[in-house]
Amino acid sequence: MYLGIDIGTSELKALVINTQGDIVASHHATLNVQRPQMHWAEQDPERWWQACGEVIAGLRQQAGQAWSEIRAIGLSGQMHGAVLLDAQGKVLRPCILWNDTRSAPQCIALSAEHPEMMQLCSNMIMPGFTAPKLRWVAEHEPDIFQRIDKVLLPKDYLRWRLTGQFVSEPSDAAGTLWLDIAKRDWSDELLAITGLTRAHMPSLVEGNGVSGTLRPELASLWGLSSSVCVAGGAGDNAASAVGVGAVNPGDAFISLGTSGVIFVVNDRLQADPQSGVHAFCHALPDRWHQMSVMLSAASCLRWLCNLLSVTESQLMEEMAQLSAEQCRHAPVFLPYLSGERTPHNDPDASGSFFNLRHETPRALLGYAVIEGVAFALADGLAALGEAQQQIRQCSLTGGGARSELWAQLIADVLQLPIVTHPASASGALGAARLAWLAAGGIEEAVCLKPPVQTRYQPDPTRGAVLQQRLQLFRTLYAQQQQARALLPE
Repeated sequence: MYLGIDIGTSELKALVINTQGDIVASHHATLNVQRPQMHWAEQDPERWWQACGEVIAGLRQQAGQAWSEIRAIGLSGQMHGAVLLDAQGKVLRPCILWNDTRSAPQCIALSAEHPEMMQLCSNMIMPGFTAPKLRWVAEHEPDIFQRIDKVLLPKDYLRWRLTGQFVSEPSDAAGTLWLDIAKRDWSDELLAITGLTRAHMPSLVEGNGVSGTLRPELASLWGLSSSVCVAGGAGDNAASAVGVGAVNPGDAFISLGTSGVIFVVNDRLQADPQSGVHAFCHALPDRWHQMSVMLSAASCLRWLCNLLSVTESQLMEEMAQLSAEQCRHAPVFLPYLSGERTPHNDPDASGSFFNLRHETPRALLGYAVIEGVAFALADGLAALGEAQQQIRQCSLTGGGARSELWAQLIADVLQLPIVTHPASASGALGAARLAWLAAGGIEEAVCLKPPVQTRYQPDPTRGAVLQQRLQLFRTLYAQQQQARALLPE
C-alpha cells in the first residue's frame, strides 16, 4: 500500500492505493485562509499538521488491516508558500501563501535592481513566488528575517514533521525563483539576491526519490513500520500530472481548483519569461513543464455562492436550465478576485460583472462566473505560444471537473477536446504514485492514464459565439486597467 498526502489551500487530502493502483481509502480535512489585510493570504503551518493527524485517523479507520501494509508516503502541496523556521524549528510567522500579492512592490524592485534575475530563474518575477515574499519580510519584518534558519515550502514543512529531514524536490523548488531550473539545483546567485544562501534551503531529491523515513515515534503512533520511506513528492500541479498520467512530452491537463492551471509536459526546459508562462521542473527526472496559472478559478464560484446563500450544486442545476439565447446575452465576469498571473502579472486586477440588469437571475450570474473562468483559461492557453500546438486534448481535474456544464463550456471556449476522469485523479493520487516509485515501482506500470469518465467535444458553432464574448472579456480588462488609475489611493 502507498499513502499520498496533498496540502491544498482549502483542504488537506490523502488517499491510499494498492499495487493495482486502486484507491482503498481516502479522507480530507478543511483548511481556512486568513486575510488580515488586503492582498494578504496566510495559513498557520501547525493547522496543516493537525489536519494531517485528522486525515490519518480517518484513513486508518477506512483501510482496516490493510493500513499496516503501507510501505511509502508521497507528498504534494500548494506551491510558493514561505514557511520560515528559526534554528530551534519554531515557525516564525504564518505562512505567506501562493495567492498573497503583498510583495508586488518588491517584484518591481527586484526587476529593476537585478535585470538578470528573470533569465537566471527562467520565469517572470511575480508576487506569488517565494523569493519576493522573503524580500518583503526583510523590508517589513527585519527581526524575523534575521532569525530565519530554514525556508520551507508547505509540503516540505510537513515532510520535516514526518521525517525530521529538511528536503525538497525540483518541481516545487522551481516555483521559489531560487532554482536553476535547467540544472535542477539551487542557484547561489539567485539566493544571494534575496540575502539567503544554500544553508537556508532544504536539500533536493527527485520527486520519485527517497527523502527520508518516518520518525520511529510517529510510525508507532500511526501504526506503521518505521521503515516506511517518504518520497520527494511534487508541487500540486506536477503531482496532479502524475495522477492523470501526464508524464510524457505533449501530455496536458487543466486543473480547475481554487486556482486554474493549464499544464503541458516538455522533454527540455522551454522558458519564455516575458509571456508570464511558468517553466518548471516536472516531478520525474529529465522532464520539465510549462504552466499558465490564473489565481481564481473554482474559488470564484464558491465566492458567488457564499454571497447568494446558495449551494454550488443548486446553482449549477439552475444554470443547466438556461437557454443558449440567455447565455449569449449573459453578464460578462472578470474572475480576478485575487489579482492575476498569466498572462497579465497584475496583482491589482479585480473581479467585476458587466451588463447587469434588474431582470438578471442568479443563474446567469453563475453562468457568467464559469464562463469568465473559461475565458481566463483561454488567455492562458494563448500565452503558451508554440506549446499549445502540441496539445491534442486536455484532461480536466479539480473540483470544477465535476460539472458537465463547465467541462463542455471549456471545450467550446478552447476548441479542444476535454476528458474527465474519476474524482480520484488528483494531487494526492500523484503523491501516492510517487511513493510507489520511491519504493521500487516501475514508471510505465505506475503512471498510467486513468480511465476516461466523459469526453467533451468542442462545438464550433457555440465556439464562434463564445469567441465574440471572449473579445468583450478582453476589452473589459483593458478598460479596467485604465479605470483603476482613477481609484483613490
